[in-house]
Amino acid sequence: MASITGTSMSLLSNKSMVSCTRISGPNSVSFSIKGAKFPSITFQPRGLRFQVTCAAKPETVQKVCDIVKKQLALADGTAVTGESKFAALGADSLDTVEIVMGLEEEFGISVEEESAQSITTVQEAADMIDKLLETKA
Repeated sequence: MASITGTSMSLLSNKSMVSCTRISGPNSVSFSIKGAKFPSITFQPRGLRFQVTCAAKPETVQKVCDIVKKQLALADGTAVTGESKFAALGADSLDTVEIVMGLEEEFGISVEEESAQSITTVQEAADMIDKLLETKA
């Protein structure tokens, strides 16, 4: 059973209650189970099916935010979130390359050039990092 009201949703199952704490549009939700919080889940339509993907860990997003702030020499009060676009923060293509290099150094990963060129937001970078770290482990 599911119910949606405003920006929250509850799902009831036989064993636990899932409480959705944030809905970021019709395709993205954050949720908690018995008080434990989990990263956002994004639903991506794929024809007649939905694909569920989990967003990067909050600590990965925060590290990426810190690296972006450092690489772009942003003021301390500048808000950088997962939704922040590099271009909106004033980054050009060279800045983006430097951000990716900083991420590679910080996380001990190697990003392929075509993947690096497709990254436009902090969240995309964090998602890619978590995926690369998963395959590396």
